Amino acid sequence: MTLPRPYVLLSVATSVDGYIDDASPDRLLLSNSEDFDRVDQVRAESDAILIGAGTIRADNPRLLVNSEQRRADRVARGLPEYPLKVTISGSGNLDPDAKFWHHGGEKVAYTTDAGEEKLRAGLEGLASVVSLGTSIDFGALLDDLGERGIKQLMVEGGGSIHTAFLSQGLADEVHLAIAPLVVGDTAAPRFLGPAAYPGGSTRRMTLADAKTIGDVVLLRYLPKQESGQ
Repeated sequence: MTLPRPYVLLSVATSVDGYIDDASPDRLLLSNSEDFDRVDQVRAESDAILIGAGTIRADNPRLLVNSEQRRADRVARGLPEYPLKVTISGSGNLDPDAKFWHHGGEKVAYTTDAGEEKLRAGLEGLASVVSLGTSIDFGALLDDLGERGIKQLMVEGGGSIHTAFLSQGLADEVHLAIAPLVVGDTAAPRFLGPAAYPGGSTRRMTLADAKTIGDVVLLRYLPKQESGQ
C-alpha cells in the first residue's frame, strides 16, 4: 500500500517588494525575534524540513529546532528529537563540510542519476542519497518522503524550490511573513520566479489567516483552494 504524500507547507519571509535576501555577502535578516520563534514552532511541528542546495551554499545553515523544550516535547510524543532534514541537488555538488550535515538528526539528499555517484561519495555516512531519475521529480520526492512516514514537510527555500512546489501544484499551505523593509536590488533573490502557476494570474488563493507579529505581517494562504470572492 502506497502511503500518502506529506502535507507541504512553504515558509518564507520577504521584503515588501518580494525579495528574500539582498545582494550583499551577508544574510539579510527579514524576520524579527518573535517571528523566528514562530518558525521554530512550525519546524517542531513538522516531520521534515527541506531547503535547496543553493540555500546551503549561500547561508550554511544548521536548520534545527532551537528550543530545547520543543525538542523534548517531540521526544515525549515518540518522535525524533529533530525533524528529518532534506535537500535537493541535481548536480550533486554539495560540500560535505557544510553545517547542514553535522547538526541535528537524520538527513536525506535527493539528486539525479548524473549527480548520484558524486553525492554518495561526498556524503558517505552523513546522509541517505536518493536519485529521482534523469531530472528532479518533485512528485517522486514527495512519494519517497511519504513512504518514509513523513506527514508534514516544511519547505524553507530558496526561491527556485518554492517556485517548483507552487507552480507544480504541490504546495498545500504558504506562510508568507512580510518585513517592513524594501530591498530594491534586481540582483537579489526573490520568493518566486517566472513559471506557469496553476490557474494563471486571475486565480485567487484562499487567505486562511492574517496577523501581525511585532513589525512583521504573517499571511497564511491555501493555494489549492480558490478564493470564493
